[in-house]
Amino acid sequence: MNNDNNIDFRDLWKKQSISQPDMKDLLLRVSKFKKAALRSLWIMNVLLFATSAFIIFVWMYYQPQLISTKIGIIFTILAMAIYMFVYNKLLANYKDIDSTQSNQEYLQKLILIKKKQQFLQTKMMSFYFIALTVGICLYMYEYASRMSTLGAGLTYGITLLWMLFNWFYIRPKQIKKQQNKINGLIEKFEEVKDQFEL
Repeated sequence: MNNDNNIDFRDLWKKQSISQPDMKDLLLRVSKFKKAALRSLWIMNVLLFATSAFIIFVWMYYQPQLISTKIGIIFTILAMAIYMFVYNKLLANYKDIDSTQSNQEYLQKLILIKKKQQFLQTKMMSFYFIALTVGICLYMYEYASRMSTLGAGLTYGITLLWMLFNWFYIRPKQIKKQQNKINGLIEKFEEVKDQFEL
């Protein structure tokens, strides 16, 4: 009777096997997350590099006269370069995720990526949008000054509306999508970790 009261439930819990399909599914989700994140990073690099090259081509080909236009071009390219420099720091974190890691290592990597994504989505994205807006407005001034008041107003109005639409609608949706993906993975790894600790 005394022996029945000394059952070590903790030891029994540790000996139970976690269902393999769940772990395989989780590792598959991590692999998909990594591939999607790397693909997104490379696409962003290509797009921003191509945009910068196009802006430099426009600068060289059309030879703007006003200093405001040149400052606007520099602001725009600088905003993209700084954003991409910080964004590319995530590349090493994504590449560090591999199938040989323990659950705890996966969890730590995902939490680190989440923190870096939050920095990108808040401070860096704010800097990027402000610098981009200032750069585009300065760039457009030379050409808008040659237009009628109505034309210049429409040009600035449409451009600023597009930027506001991006800031208040597209950006929050992308942030929520990214956060949902990484939060889902973190929750699953925490569940697995909790199972081992009980």
